[in-house]
Amino acid sequence: MEKLTEKQKRFIDFYIQTGGNASEAARLAGYSEKTARASGAENLTKPNIKTAIDARLKELDDKRTADTKEILHYMTSVMRGELSEEVVSAIGTGDGCFEPKIVVKKVGIKERNKCAEMLARVNGMFKDKVEVEVDASKMLMDALTGAWDSER
Repeated sequence: MEKLTEKQKRFIDFYIQTGGNASEAARLAGYSEKTARASGAENLTKPNIKTAIDARLKELDDKRTADTKEILHYMTSVMRGELSEEVVSAIGTGDGCFEPKIVVKKVGIKERNKCAEMLARVNGMFKDKVEVEVDASKMLMDALTGAWDSER
């Protein structure tokens, strides 16, 4: 694969930043104002630039989406009570009046138990399904030979 020039690297960055506007990306990357539209379109036909754009978009998407490991770490942190959350609480100001105030509290037992249950399910500690192995060929032979009906 051909190595990208600095201008092409800038084009890729600006192409993503502008939401896929090749002409604007070319202008911002330093291509001539007169040829920016043609240069942008041409850049998109080059396999090395297209591959680099696709790789960068995948990388950005991967950063936005939590993977299994990240989710498991999060659920474990919640289960262990390592995380806190902000909640609105009514604080008494006297004479029966209350004022809302944001306070930080540890994650509650319900959330911790829910994460513990979800982690247990992920790790196969609970069996919701019963797996049954059936020898279909034996059942078919028994049905054809009448053995199945005589056993009833």
